[in-house]
Amino acid sequence: MMRHEGLDDIGFSQLVESVKQCRLCEKVLPLGPKPVIQVDPRSKILIAGQAPGRHVHDTGVPFDDPSGDRLRDWLGVSREVFYDPAKIAILPMGFCYPGTGVSGDLPPRPECARAWREQILQALQYIRLTLVVGQYAQKWHLPHRHRNLTETVRGWKDYEAEVIPLPHPSPRNNIWIKKNPWFSESLIPFLKEAVRKALDE
Repeated sequence: MMRHEGLDDIGFSQLVESVKQCRLCEKVLPLGPKPVIQVDPRSKILIAGQAPGRHVHDTGVPFDDPSGDRLRDWLGVSREVFYDPAKIAILPMGFCYPGTGVSGDLPPRPECARAWREQILQALQYIRLTLVVGQYAQKWHLPHRHRNLTETVRGWKDYEAEVIPLPHPSPRNNIWIKKNPWFSESLIPFLKEAVRKALDE
């Protein structure tokens, strides 16, 4: 990806600050707006996720929960590496906690992608690997994905080498992981090696 034309480091900082001050969804967010992202123009890996959960809303730290522990294990990286924005960018589909529904958190608010996503992605010119986590991110980043999340993740080799679809690392997906042993046996080793190569470049 190339840097957005005319967007220098100062412009990038201004863009991130504008995101942090965003109030587009203020009237519909149960806890109010609090965008949580981690980006740097030097980032090498992009994690495209869904939306912050309640705990992440409280701490302001992305994936600062059991889902994050599992994701870091999948990637084979330490917290120090994971939270180094010059190494890893974290850009969910929705930047703020959307609230809770009947069966878990509500879907990411769509306003974030429309207002900010392209601008930020175009500014990340050094991304070597994109990890597309969960169905909402896959719908946006993989327009030619398979018919459901399981088939999309199972078909990871069908996509560009620098894009890997993943299920959400939430403990809610423990049953899915047990039902799909190929994920731990084949995809996770491939993922760890891809992460190592991207960070070494």
